[in-house]
Amino acid sequence: MTSSDDPGSGALAGLRPRLPSPLREVVDERFERRGVRLLLKRDDLIHPELIGNKWRKLAPNLALAAGRTVLTFGGAYSNHLRATAAAGRLLGLPTVGVVRGQELAGRPLNPSLARCAADGMRLHFVDRSAYRRKTEPETLAAVLRAADAEDAYVVPEGGSNSAAVRGCRALGEELAGRADVAAVACGTGGTLAGLAAGAGGGVRALGIPVLRGGFLTDGTRALQTEAFGGPRGDWSLDDRFHFGGYARTTPELEAFAQDFEQRHGVPVERVYVAKLLYALVALAEEGAFPRGSAVAAVITGRPFPA
Repeated sequence: MTSSDDPGSGALAGLRPRLPSPLREVVDERFERRGVRLLLKRDDLIHPELIGNKWRKLAPNLALAAGRTVLTFGGAYSNHLRATAAAGRLLGLPTVGVVRGQELAGRPLNPSLARCAADGMRLHFVDRSAYRRKTEPETLAAVLRAADAEDAYVVPEGGSNSAAVRGCRALGEELAGRADVAAVACGTGGTLAGLAAGAGGGVRALGIPVLRGGFLTDGTRALQTEAFGGPRGDWSLDDRFHFGGYARTTPELEAFAQDFEQRHGVPVERVYVAKLLYALVALAEEGAFPRGSAVAAVITGRPFPA
């Protein structure tokens, strides 16, 4: 990371992250015929286990944990849980994953949760009602007690807090002056908030939400206020490409992802990255990007299992 106030850089330097991540242009006629250049910001190559925006968001939080148990939240297929578990194994930190869905506790672990457990993460399942209220102080305290982790350092779902947003600012700094538009798929808005701040006014940051609901504008604005004291950068969201909601897909999206992989030799993660790339192709065909512009797509992850 390049931000001077990032507390995670030195603490995790021993893990040898590849920073800045590569920025590569790909030739795609769907953009070429519109006079637009497509760049891929390969954050999926930062680290083999702490991939993409997960590295940028986790690094400062792991440093702030200062050796304490790290407790965080996620669904049954959470990329964030897997990244946190891997970081715990690599750094020798105890980790606890609070998983949405008490009904999952008595079932065999799916491959994603099994990977978390294999990396040493202790899994604690909670009912969906309590999970929705996890940010309320009383509910959070009860969860920590039940998980026997009252002294843990708590990282929110998706890893998005002020430290994470400041960590993601380096992503924008790496793209400043190299792209006119920087686009990223969004779950909680933390990466977009930091990206826009780091890129400054010269790059338009575009978020593609992968969840339904249209709630990320307020969430992203709140994260920027928490991290920087107010709005930063030029950013917007386009809510049209969630394909039904988180981890939802369609045959059309699957066919698109397979075609993109064949065209460019880049593995396309389906939950986030496929929706981002589909959106950019659709926007290019709508004429949303001026001729002569360069659009950078942030590749935040790889397919799992990899």
